[in-house]
Amino acid sequence: MSGRARLALSAYAATLLAAGALIPLVDGVGWLVQAAVLLAVQSGVGALARRVPLARTLTIGVQTLVTLLLLTLVFVRDHALFGVLPGPEALMRLGELLVAGGEDVGTYAIPAPMTDGIKLMVVGGVVLIGLAVDALAVTFRSAAPAGLPLLALYSVAAGLSDGGASWLWFLLAASGYLLLLLAEGRDRLSQWGRVFGGAARNSGGLADGLAGVGGGSSPVRTGRRIGVLALGIALVAPLALPALDSGLLGGKGPGNGRGSGGGTISAVNPLVSLQNNLNQPDNREVMTYRSNIENPQSLYLRILALDEFNGSEWRSSTRRLTDVPDRLPQPTGLGRDVSVTEVRTNISASRSYQQTYLPLPYPASEVRVGGRWRYEPEGRTLVGDDGQTTRGASYEVGSLVVEPTAAQLAAAGPPPEELVREYTQVPGSLPGVVAETAEQVTEGASNAYEQAVKLQDWFASDGGFTYDTTVTSGTGSSAIARFLRDREGFCIHFSFSMAAMARTLGIPARVAVGFTPGTMKADGAISVGLRDAHAWPELYFEGVGWTRFEPTPSRGSTPSWTRPEVPTDSASDVAQPSADTSAEPSAAPSAEDSCPPQLRQEGGCGPSQEPGAALPTDRGTLAGTVLLVVLAAVLVLVLPLSPLLWRTRARNRRLGSGGRTPADAAARTLAAWREISDEAWDHGIAPDESLTPRKAAARIVRLGRLDSTAAEAVHRIAGSVEQVLYAPEPRPAAGLAEDALAVRAGLRASAGRGARLRATLLPRSSVRVVWAVAERRTALAERWAGRPGAGRWTARLRRLTRQHG
Repeated sequence: MSGRARLALSAYAATLLAAGALIPLVDGVGWLVQAAVLLAVQSGVGALARRVPLARTLTIGVQTLVTLLLLTLVFVRDHALFGVLPGPEALMRLGELLVAGGEDVGTYAIPAPMTDGIKLMVVGGVVLIGLAVDALAVTFRSAAPAGLPLLALYSVAAGLSDGGASWLWFLLAASGYLLLLLAEGRDRLSQWGRVFGGAARNSGGLADGLAGVGGGSSPVRTGRRIGVLALGIALVAPLALPALDSGLLGGKGPGNGRGSGGGTISAVNPLVSLQNNLNQPDNREVMTYRSNIENPQSLYLRILALDEFNGSEWRSSTRRLTDVPDRLPQPTGLGRDVSVTEVRTNISASRSYQQTYLPLPYPASEVRVGGRWRYEPEGRTLVGDDGQTTRGASYEVGSLVVEPTAAQLAAAGPPPEELVREYTQVPGSLPGVVAETAEQVTEGASNAYEQAVKLQDWFASDGGFTYDTTVTSGTGSSAIARFLRDREGFCIHFSFSMAAMARTLGIPARVAVGFTPGTMKADGAISVGLRDAHAWPELYFEGVGWTRFEPTPSRGSTPSWTRPEVPTDSASDVAQPSADTSAEPSAAPSAEDSCPPQLRQEGGCGPSQEPGAALPTDRGTLAGTVLLVVLAAVLVLVLPLSPLLWRTRARNRRLGSGGRTPADAAARTLAAWREISDEAWDHGIAPDESLTPRKAAARIVRLGRLDSTAAEAVHRIAGSVEQVLYAPEPRPAAGLAEDALAVRAGLRASAGRGARLRATLLPRSSVRVVWAVAERRTALAERWAGRPGAGRWTARLRRLTRQHG
C-alpha cells in the first residue's frame, strides 16, 4: 500500500473513531453506518482525483461537489433533479431540514430521537469533518492540523453528552488522531528509504509483530510507544485530580438537620455550586419527572429560599424543622379569589445527584417520599435528616399552580408588618446607587406590582444587560453595584440585584434557588441537567403570597402575570370585518409592537390570527433558505474557479505600473520574474530555486520550446534580475510587462490544448495561497506566544482539554 493510500485510510478511520463520541447523543447507531458509507465514497473520490492527478484545490472541489450530491441523494432525493442533482427545491428542502434539526436539538433531551433534521445535522457534520481531515492530512499531507476538526467534532459531542463512558470516546478519538500521525510519519520516513534501526533482534518475538513486515523503523516504534504512553497519562491523570461535585445543587450539602423532634436548617451560599454547574462541559442529568401540568415550562423545581442579606452574601436563615405533615399548610398570603389548580408530579433523582434539600415544585401541598426528611415551614422546604440525601430518590409531589391576574397583584393590600420588617431589610453597606437606580427604573409606577414588573423588564430586556456565566464578581453589596455598572452576569446576579432593589422600594423579597423546568425527552418525560440550575427572585403580595419573577434574559420563562394582556377578536370578526373598519392604517400600536422583546421571543404575545382563520399557503421564501441557496451556488460555481481568479489577480498586480523610485523599479523587475516563473510552472516547468536567473531562463526556453521572440524576452527579464541582484547601481529596465506577456504567449503556443486548459483553470502556482496562509498562521502563533497573557490562556485551554477528556 502506498504512503498516500495509507494516509487516506488513516484519515477515514480517525474521522469515524471521533464520530463515535456522537453515539450517546441520539438513539440508534444506524446513522454511523450511513456516515461511514458516505465517507468511504468521499475518500475514494479524493483518491481517484489525486491519481489523475488534479490540482489540490480542484481535488477538494470535486470532493465537495460529490459530498453535496451524496447528501442530496440520501436526504432530499424526491426534491432533486433526476433524483441526485441539487436544484433550488432540493437546497430549500435541505435548509428546512437543518432548521427543523436545530429546533429538535433544542426540544429533546439526550438521547434525542433520530428525526430527519437531527440525522442530517449528525451525518452531514461527520461527512464535512471527514472532508476537512482528508484535505489537510492527505491532499496537503499535513496531518497535525487535521487534529483541529477532529477535536471540534469530539468537543461538541463531549460538551452535549451527559459524560457517560467519556473516557471511552476520548480513547477512540485520540487513538484515531495518533493513527493518523503515525501514518504520516511512516510516509515521510519511507521517502528517505530504509532507516537504520540498530541491531536485529530475535525473530518471532513481540517486537517483530509490532514492527510489521520488513521490520519497522526505530522512529516509528518510538512514536507508537510515546502515543500509548500519552494516552495512558491522559486517561489516568484525571482520576488523581480532585473533582468539584458537591454543594447546594449537586453533592452533599452542609446542613443535616439531625434530631427527631427539632433540628435546624443551616445557611449556605449557593454561588460557587450554581456557577460551577452552569459552566460544566457535560450537562449531566440530575433528575427526570413527569407531570400532568398543562404548561410544563412554568414548573420550576425549587430547593430553598435565600431570605437574609447581610451585605456580603445572600443566605437562608437558621430556622426550626418539624416532621413532614401529610398535607402541607396553606401557603402564606394566598387568598381564596386567586385561581389555583393542583397538579401531580413524579420525580426521580439520579444516583449521582445527592444533596440534603429535596427539589419541589412551589408551592407544594403534599409530598410522598421515602427516607428521613424534615420540613421547614417558612420556606416550605424538605431537608434530609441524619445524612439523608436525594441520591436515587423517587417521590411524588402535589403542588399548586397559582395564577393571579395583573389586577389582583396591582390591588394587593399591605403585607403584615412582621413580614415587611424581615424581608425588606438591607445592609448599611448597600451602595446608594442601588436604591437610586430602583427609583429611576420604577418611576411612574403607581403600586408595588407595577414597580416589580418594571424592574423585571429592565433587567430582562430594556437595561442592556448581558448573560455571562463566567463573571466572578461575587454577590455582596459592592458586587451588586458592580453588576449594575458593568451589566453582565448570570442568574445569581440578576436575582440578587432585583431582590435587593425591590427591598429598597419596600417590597418584601427573597431569592429562590433550584432548577428551570428542563427539556422534554422522546418518551414524554422531562430531563433536568446541571445546566438547568437557576436562581430567581420571589416577591410577596398580600392575597397572592410569594410570587415568582424572571429578570434573567434567555433563561426560564416569563410569568404570565407579568405579561401585558393582549385583547383578541373573535373568529367571526376575523372572517367578516365590520363595515366601519377603516382601510387606512391605524396609528395605535399593534399587539405585536407593544409586546416586550423577551415576551415576543418566547411566543407569549399571542398568535397573529385566530385558530379558525385561514392561513396563507404561501409564506414566502425564508431568508435563511435564500442564503443557503446562495452559499451553495458560490460553493459549486465559484470554488472551482478560485485558482483561476487568484492567478489572474496576481498577474495583474505583478505587471501593473508601480512607483518611479529605484526601489520601485527593482520590485517591478522581481515581480515580472516571479510572474514568468509561475507561468512556466503552470505549464509544467516546476521552479528550481537553486539555479541562477540566467540558467533558469535557459531552462524555461529549453523545456518550454519557446520561439525566438519569447526566448529573447525571458533572457531580457533574467538580465534585469541579475542587474537588481548583483549590480552596484542597477539600470532600470523598460518593457518588463510586455516581455512577461510575450513569454506567456510563447508557452501557450508550444503547449497542447489540455495543458493550456489546465494552466488556465488549475494553475499549479495557486498553491502559493496555501503557503501564504501557513506562513501567516506561523507568524500569528509566534506573535501570540510572545504576548504576556498567552501562557494563562494556554493553561486555560489545557484545563479545558482535560475536562473534555
